[in-house]
Amino acid sequence: MNRSAILSARPGRTRRVVLLGLVILVILALALVMFTFRRMLTMAAPACMAGRWHGCFDTDNGVVLMTLVLLPVAGLVAWALASLRRAAGVASPWRLSLAEVGMVHGTVPWIWLTMMPGPGAGVVPGRLSLIPLRDLVDMGLLGIGGNLLVLAALGFFAPIRFAALASGPRILALGAGGSILIETLQYVLRLDRVSSVDDVLLNTVGCVLAGLASRRWWRTAG
Repeated sequence: MNRSAILSARPGRTRRVVLLGLVILVILALALVMFTFRRMLTMAAPACMAGRWHGCFDTDNGVVLMTLVLLPVAGLVAWALASLRRAAGVASPWRLSLAEVGMVHGTVPWIWLTMMPGPGAGVVPGRLSLIPLRDLVDMGLLGIGGNLLVLAALGFFAPIRFAALASGPRILALGAGGSILIETLQYVLRLDRVSSVDDVLLNTVGCVLAGLASRRWWRTAG
């Protein structure tokens, strides 16, 4: 193999190694989450394993548990999509497939949680909190962290999948627009939740930070 062939092969090999390292880090992070919150997750396990809606999909613990349980299924879907793309001769089949599955699997559960109705849904009128930073104190670290993660997967994977979103301002617009839509639906549908400007700020920041973290893999060509 000549020198030019070796040099051209190295970038692809480096990307595969980095991708493998990223997958390992995600697995370790998920294992840490499951260990840290094992008591909370096991509370919903009986209802989820029995296939009951109540006690599983209408609780935070149940949704998080099922998101983790279905992670191998998401991996199989990504593999199937990548195989189809490879057979069709599509460039970067794994990158595109992982980005698509990652956006869905990493975003839908969080949106489900944010749209979960409270006990006064349909009765209590919509509530607004439009003063910036006022609600941060009451959120606590868990609430702040959760809000940062709501659109993080979308911000991370969207510019990898779509070249049109591969820029900081566009990811900012994506995060802000998505969060405003969520808060508006919470208010209009009277879900007994507070539509807060701080939620929008945190969702947007999480989306942008995650997007910048994936900048190495952004898709720069349509």
